[in-house]
Amino acid sequence: MWWTRNAGAAGSSATAAAPPRARIHKMLREISLQLLIVVVTLAAIELLLRVIDLRELRDGYGRGYAVVHRHDPELGWFPIPNSAGEFVGSRTISIAHNSLGLRDIEHARTDRPTIALVGDSFVWGYDVEANERFTDLLRAELPAVEIVNVGVNGYGTDQEYLLLDRIWSALWPAVVVLNFTTSNDRDDNSSNMVSDGYYKPYLAQTADGSWRFLGLPVPRSRQSYFTENPLVRNLWLARLAVTGYIHLRHPQVAVPDPTERLVGMMRDMVESRGAKFLVGLQFGDAKLEAFLRAQEIRYTSFDGADSYRVQGNHWTPKGHALVADRIKALLSEAGVVK
Repeated sequence: MWWTRNAGAAGSSATAAAPPRARIHKMLREISLQLLIVVVTLAAIELLLRVIDLRELRDGYGRGYAVVHRHDPELGWFPIPNSAGEFVGSRTISIAHNSLGLRDIEHARTDRPTIALVGDSFVWGYDVEANERFTDLLRAELPAVEIVNVGVNGYGTDQEYLLLDRIWSALWPAVVVLNFTTSNDRDDNSSNMVSDGYYKPYLAQTADGSWRFLGLPVPRSRQSYFTENPLVRNLWLARLAVTGYIHLRHPQVAVPDPTERLVGMMRDMVESRGAKFLVGLQFGDAKLEAFLRAQEIRYTSFDGADSYRVQGNHWTPKGHALVADRIKALLSEAGVVK
């Protein structure tokens, strides 16, 4: 009887041990099923995001832009020195940047006076080849001076001021011509964000009455992550997560328009370094023109310059030819060229 009772107890223990193993197998099956559901759901969302093609999840600002531009903690973004590629706006163009990061030829030290043309995509040459731009046309027409193109896509006057200060010692220009894009520069100057989500520095008056560049160091835009992080570049779910984080972490800031202050600051910087300061306007701006006249700053307007009717209305080659003529006349009036 003793051994019978013990044998029964042993059998009972074996029977009791079986359910935990069964429960483990069942739990593993349930976990696997849940993981499969999660993977399928995420894959479906990924596919849906690609089909919907949300603007905020695209690479942004022209195909090819990210290939030759990188995040810059002072300026927001800046071309990669010695970079080259294709840029697709309303037409496909070839782009190449020199050792300074400018879409221009290499410039060596010269005895000829240097004229720096500063601005945004209108100067950089959006939708035109390099040799079609007004800067290159001026270079051919004015061999007695050194023409330098200091234009960067999407820049506001604040970024142009900071860029000019940065590269001054590499150029030592005798003349600076600020090209003001009337259609969007005031908006660009009034915010820490332009061009569909690219962060930038901005000028604002602080509580003590002083003017300072704020938003520094400039945070990375979502497009920077789209370009430089392989996971974010290839998964739109990751792009969605990064976009949400960036918007929450760095909200858009708006400040009173500091355009006239910026133009005055640039004039002061240029003249304090012994150079002349001139201004070209995409088209008329009554407020800015009144300021320029009051400050005795010579300027011209590019009203009537032919432009494409898409993606920012940038100048056509014909438009650039008109701009070259207007700037040449301005330089002549200022006594820079004959």
